[in-house]
Amino acid sequence: MPMNAIAENTTPKPIDAGWAWARFEPDGQRAWTLRWVGHLYRRAAFGASWQQLQDALKAGPQATIDGLVKPTAVQAGADASSGDDAVTRSGEAGALAAWWLRRMLETPYPLREKMALFWHGHFGISQARVKDGRLMANHVSMLRKHALGSYRELLQAAAQDPAMFLGLNSEASRRAMPNDNFARQLLGNLTMGPGVCDEQDIKEAARAFTGWFVLRGDLRYFEREHDTGVKTVLAQKGAWKPEDIVRIVLEHGESARSIVRKIYRWLISEVEEPEESLLKPLCDSFAQSYDVGQLVETMLRSNLFFSETAYRRRVKSPVEFALGIAKGMESIVPTLPLGSALANIGQQLGDPPTVQGWPGGRHWISPATLTGRLALADAMLSPEGAYGGKLNAGSIAKKHGSAGPDAAAGFFCDLWLQGDVAESIRKGLKEAADAAKSPAGDAWFRDAANRVIRIPEFQLS
Repeated sequence: MPMNAIAENTTPKPIDAGWAWARFEPDGQRAWTLRWVGHLYRRAAFGASWQQLQDALKAGPQATIDGLVKPTAVQAGADASSGDDAVTRSGEAGALAAWWLRRMLETPYPLREKMALFWHGHFGISQARVKDGRLMANHVSMLRKHALGSYRELLQAAAQDPAMFLGLNSEASRRAMPNDNFARQLLGNLTMGPGVCDEQDIKEAARAFTGWFVLRGDLRYFEREHDTGVKTVLAQKGAWKPEDIVRIVLEHGESARSIVRKIYRWLISEVEEPEESLLKPLCDSFAQSYDVGQLVETMLRSNLFFSETAYRRRVKSPVEFALGIAKGMESIVPTLPLGSALANIGQQLGDPPTVQGWPGGRHWISPATLTGRLALADAMLSPEGAYGGKLNAGSIAKKHGSAGPDAAAGFFCDLWLQGDVAESIRKGLKEAADAAKSPAGDAWFRDAANRVIRIPEFQLS
């Protein structure tokens, strides 16, 4: 693993914000190549098939990004018919993760799922704390619905979500005994970030949420238990209710800055801490509308996104790692065992470890989890076992004109890494291919695919 590529907290060189957020247009110095196509699909989706990469290369950056951020009516309609009701009715262990992973693999609108995954970590609500599979499924559906919409509307929806209250141990808040867990999460992790408000702000905000109880899975309001008195939150006084608290915290400048920084880390780079001046134009715009889709689109179209500052500056999460393999293999794998395997290497969908979500970055990689990732890749590509041979490396390589060991190794390197690896690695792949003795069946195709997956750069997004 090239640890220098993912080192944390290095000092960045100043970047001109005007250049950074201007729309990327290919030129003689930065051409629209397979390298940038793969980068875009790793960040805005969960990888791509060979045909998708080739189509995007021909279409150019703006048309390709249009397809990711502005789905057609047909795509949006297909995405809407997602079977939410079926998973909502099911409380079975693993059902939510299996359903969502299948959505991520099949959706014609992958950016929605990618951003919903971001919000899942941001809100940090866990089924282990909610203890109700149906409520947790509703919570994820809420994240998906608002994934690229208004963050203001997402917060207002969260303030009416039973899973939020259960997941924060805030299922009962009485006038005489306000529960401050929801207010603490709202004012801290979900908006302004830690250290901005004080304990008194949290206690006053908690009074606005009194009267709300979760009973038999329903969020219910008892007026007699609501504190109707004047509350002072962030220097604003009034007989505030939950919707007022959401408004007040979003009016604070730190809220927009906090969310923009988190999305920057998700889409641009988790390596360097960006300068305040770089993010200021985005923060100012976001504070006016809290339009997540607009913010995401600005980042994805930007010069900065298509620069070395962003390239391979994130570590793939387990979900991104596994789905990137499956997308390249152009097939759907059984997602119930996949969900279990992902939990074993650090990412159990539906169960973020804390209310801060997953720490991400270098925390995804350890000797144990790296070994687990490679074992999962081997199992996914195996002709037997839990994944039933659904991912056939041989058939994909042959389909795209790579029938021999040498050609197959080069194909998988181009498919997953767009050929952008050190010459010594390419030489090693060729030597391994030349040494292949073409054993029975397509075993050497799987071997070629696994060799590419074991390249350190494969772990980076």
